Amino acid sequence: MTSELTRLSASDTAAAVSRGEVSAVEVAQAHLDRIAAVDGQVHAFLHVDNQGALAAAAAVDAARASGAGLGPLAGVPLALKDVMTMTGVPTTCGSRLLEGWRPPYDATVTARLKAAGIVILGKTNMDEFAMGSSTEHSAYGPTHNPWDLDRIPGGSGGGSAAALAAFEAPLAIGTDTGGSIRQPAAVTGTVGVKPTYGGVSRYGLVALASSLDQAGPCARTVLDTALLHAVIAGHDPRDSTSIDAPVPPVVDAALSGDVRGMRIGIVRELSGDGYQAGVRQRFEEAVEILTSLGAEPVEVSCPNFPSALAAYYLILPSEASSNLAKFDGMRYGNRVGDDGEASAEEVMARTRAAGFGPEVIRRIMLGTYALSAGYYDAYYGQAQKVRTLIARDFAAAFEQCDVMLSPTAPTTAFLLGDKLDDPLAMYLNDIATIPANLAGTPAMSLPAGLAPEDGLPVGLQIMAPAMADDRLYRVGAALESALVDRWGHHLLEEAPAL
Repeated sequence: MTSELTRLSASDTAAAVSRGEVSAVEVAQAHLDRIAAVDGQVHAFLHVDNQGALAAAAAVDAARASGAGLGPLAGVPLALKDVMTMTGVPTTCGSRLLEGWRPPYDATVTARLKAAGIVILGKTNMDEFAMGSSTEHSAYGPTHNPWDLDRIPGGSGGGSAAALAAFEAPLAIGTDTGGSIRQPAAVTGTVGVKPTYGGVSRYGLVALASSLDQAGPCARTVLDTALLHAVIAGHDPRDSTSIDAPVPPVVDAALSGDVRGMRIGIVRELSGDGYQAGVRQRFEEAVEILTSLGAEPVEVSCPNFPSALAAYYLILPSEASSNLAKFDGMRYGNRVGDDGEASAEEVMARTRAAGFGPEVIRRIMLGTYALSAGYYDAYYGQAQKVRTLIARDFAAAFEQCDVMLSPTAPTTAFLLGDKLDDPLAMYLNDIATIPANLAGTPAMSLPAGLAPEDGLPVGLQIMAPAMADDRLYRVGAALESALVDRWGHHLLEEAPAL
């Protein structure tokens, strides 16, 4: 029974709970048992909230027993990335500097999950302060890809993606600053969406780069991802960048899956050299499938996309340098070297040296340099100009097409340790995902199949104009349905059993 419950989709689980075929407590316990059985190998979770999860599930069962209507995801378990605040449990952002910190408030996303009756199982592992593409930069050890435990699960949200792929949770929350939802989804055979910037509140999301960060939904199917998107999206007056507009009809789009007459743009700059042969093959097959379903392929050019990586790695470190200045050991978090005689400056320096990992230190130094007197215009200012050009590329391309497609990541999951000593090689994993963050547009990654040379998942990226998030789900649902019909099962059914 445990195995059956953990393999249900989120929508099927919610329906079973609503009909009384299974209790929310039974569902939660099945997933907690699964975590206990396999997370020693995967390390998707940093903290499992057994007591809190069972209490939340019991509340759903009590509401149903009283005749109260349940939401579309009530009673469904979820894994929450450890960058979102949640009262009563630690929020560490994968860093020793915040080890044991229990925030006094819920993030807006967390509060909306609770209000919807979603059962939060615990907090998932991540690259420290969301800086990384492999979840190897966590201060608490790496997460392993359930497809091959010797490989990375992507980053920075590898814990959330791995929890889905290991059937430890049917839903998860990630955050995406340059691909941290989509790249993990690609290499684990799951679905992840970066909504339009401002479409989901950032209140309570511990900031990395405020103009780029975006929380978003992760799941194993397109419909489940849409249902979760609908729960967490919408205006929040506590976030000054929150968009005060109706949430796009993402669930209706996922249920439709009709792409007839849609123009799909193939981005010239994101489909050439530098991609693994199997990744290119699965991408081309996906385009052929969508064409057979009535979509019209159109080649589009975004000439400034090749400059996105360089611009991003000036803008992100600059904003990180500013945002992480508050982690000084004075107000919260751990304090190191306070012997009663050290000055405040000495304590701050010792705390940061002990608390920040090497990747965080590297990016803070880059950002501080880029913002320093005499270099601001040459580096940060120029990067912002490139960002404007990339936004213009998107606008021009969307005059020719309804959505744009590319591979999500240039390769399948690489071996743990392969790129730790080569930061630039690590950064190149986000070459296809970064443009959408710079422009603030929504994007999805969903499984496109397995690469023939290594049998590992390949992700397809779909990009849409701002506030047209529903187009992602329309195209994603069409492709997913066609691929499931072709394979006879969901891709994750092919994952090695843990």
